[in-house]
Amino acid sequence: MRISVDHDKCIGIGICEGLAPAVFEVREDGTLSLRENHPTAGLDSVHEAAQGCPTGAITLHDDHE
Repeated sequence: MRISVDHDKCIGIGICEGLAPAVFEVREDGTLSLRENHPTAGLDSVHEAAQGCPTGAITLHDDHE
């Protein structure tokens, strides 16, 4: 799995970080940073974070795309 973030959509409220802190980090300036672009563990939490993003800023891609 690969993760991409649309930084124009992200509002930095941190739902993703709360659900998958090993993968997502909202910095002090409100921008989202990925700690891991290709996570191999905690994938359920990553999926939950992407689905829970209120702006749809997180997209998950299959490794075969």
